[in-house]
Amino acid sequence: MEVVVNGKKMEFPKGSTIEDILNKLQIRDKVMATAVNLEVVKKENWKNFTPQDGDRIEFLQFVGGG
Repeated sequence: MEVVVNGKKMEFPKGSTIEDILNKLQIRDKVMATAVNLEVVKKENWKNFTPQDGDRIEFLQFVGGG
Protein backbone atom coordinates (compact mmCIF):
# COMPACT_ATOMS: atom_id res chain seq x y z
CA MET A 1 0.00 0.00 0.00
CA GLU A 2 1.14 3.54 -0.63
CA VAL A 3 0.72 6.07 2.18
CA VAL A 4 2.11 9.51 2.94
CA VAL A 5 4.19 9.55 6.13
CA ASN A 6 5.11 12.99 7.45
CA GLY A 7 4.78 14.38 3.93
CA LYS A 8 6.72 11.63 2.11
CA LYS A 9 5.18 8.91 -0.08
CA MET A 10 6.11 5.46 1.19
CA GLU A 11 5.24 1.85 0.37
CA PHE A 12 4.41 -0.78 2.98
CA PRO A 13 2.94 -4.27 2.68
CA LYS A 14 -0.86 -4.31 2.58
CA GLY A 15 -2.23 -5.00 6.05
CA SER A 16 0.61 -3.21 7.87
CA THR A 17 -0.46 -1.65 11.15
CA ILE A 18 0.73 1.64 12.61
CA GLU A 19 3.01 -0.36 14.90
CA ASP A 20 4.44 -2.29 11.92
CA ILE A 21 5.20 0.97 10.13
CA LEU A 22 6.83 2.51 13.22
CA ASN A 23 9.02 -0.57 13.63
CA LYS A 24 9.96 -0.60 9.93
CA LEU A 25 10.99 3.07 10.16
CA GLN A 26 12.84 2.34 13.43
CA ILE A 27 11.12 5.19 15.29
CA ARG A 28 8.77 3.20 17.56
CA ASP A 29 10.36 4.46 20.80
CA LYS A 30 10.58 8.09 19.65
CA VAL A 31 6.98 8.72 18.56
CA MET A 32 4.59 10.16 21.12
CA ALA A 33 1.48 10.69 19.00
CA THR A 34 0.06 9.51 15.68
CA ALA A 35 -2.65 10.87 13.40
CA VAL A 36 -4.11 9.29 10.28
CA ASN A 37 -5.96 11.69 7.99
CA LEU A 38 -5.90 14.25 10.84
CA GLU A 39 -7.60 11.82 13.26
CA VAL A 40 -5.60 10.90 16.36
CA VAL A 41 -4.88 7.19 16.79
CA LYS A 42 -4.34 6.35 20.46
CA LYS A 43 -1.14 4.53 21.34
CA GLU A 44 -3.05 1.50 22.62
CA ASN A 45 -4.59 1.11 19.13
CA TRP A 46 -1.33 1.23 17.13
CA LYS A 47 -1.02 -2.57 16.98
CA ASN A 48 -4.56 -2.97 15.58
CA PHE A 49 -4.99 0.11 13.36
CA THR A 50 -4.42 -0.62 9.67
CA PRO A 51 -4.07 2.42 7.40
CA GLN A 52 -5.53 2.26 3.90
CA ASP A 53 -3.90 2.99 0.57
CA GLY A 54 -3.56 6.77 0.17
CA ASP A 55 -3.86 7.62 3.87
CA ARG A 56 -1.82 10.48 5.32
CA ILE A 57 0.03 9.49 8.49
CA GLU A 58 1.72 11.94 10.84
CA PHE A 59 4.10 10.69 13.51
CA LEU A 60 4.79 13.34 16.13
CA GLN A 61 7.90 13.44 18.26
CA PHE A 62 8.26 15.87 21.14
CA VAL A 63 11.60 17.53 21.64
CA GLY A 64 12.63 19.35 24.79
CA GLY A 65 14.47 22.59 24.65
CA GLY A 66 14.89 25.82 26.37
